[in-house]
Amino acid sequence: MAEDLVLDTAIRDWVLIPLSVVMVLIGVLRYFVSKLIRSDQVPDIKIVKEGQVIIRARYLRAAANFIPAKSFRARRHYYSNEENGLLHVPKGQAQNPQAQMFSDPNMAMDMMKKNLSMIIPQTLTFAWVNFFFSGFVAAKIPFPLTQRFRAMLQNGIDLSTVDVSYVSSRSWYFLNLFGLRGLFSLILGEDNATDDAQRMMQMGGFGFDPTRSLGAEKDGLDIVQHDWALPKFEQRATAVLKKLVS
Repeated sequence: MAEDLVLDTAIRDWVLIPLSVVMVLIGVLRYFVSKLIRSDQVPDIKIVKEGQVIIRARYLRAAANFIPAKSFRARRHYYSNEENGLLHVPKGQAQNPQAQMFSDPNMAMDMMKKNLSMIIPQTLTFAWVNFFFSGFVAAKIPFPLTQRFRAMLQNGIDLSTVDVSYVSSRSWYFLNLFGLRGLFSLILGEDNATDDAQRMMQMGGFGFDPTRSLGAEKDGLDIVQHDWALPKFEQRATAVLKKLVS
């Protein structure tokens, strides 16, 4: 049977709050350090154009049902036709992002700087948390959880009798590490360099692959089934206007 614990207020004052504040301060500091070490490069016009085309195609998919079927088919043909569509990339013109990165040393250096700006602070922070706060029960979730959450919320506590809703200090560190994205977006703006979850997913990649993104967007646009969301809207608007005028 799970035991109910009474958490000392000193744990809140000397473990929970300092750990949260330090994680926020480290994220803000890493954001400004990343801006300082980032090299100023002129963006490739072709990559910028392809990115804008992808954004416009996504807007078309999202608002497809709010334009007439004829207009939608014309726009889809403009983007995805096999001859000169904006989203169509011939096989011979496909770019290899790995070769592009190795041919440009600045791109490889920037990627290494970004990865180091994430790995070094988080390694030091984890060592600090593991040394000073290991074994603390820092907080309690105000709702019941299943046993599947024990490994995630009670990292560093080897007691099966403790209720799953209690959170260890080490798990609180990981929750802050991956859960402060919204706070950083509010403080630093949407385009910030503190999204560790996204950075970890990108560490195995070799940069932006425009060919794959254009192809995926083309496939998504081709399978859209148009369903006119405003049937006879023009006739109804005309009838209402006539009533108002008369």
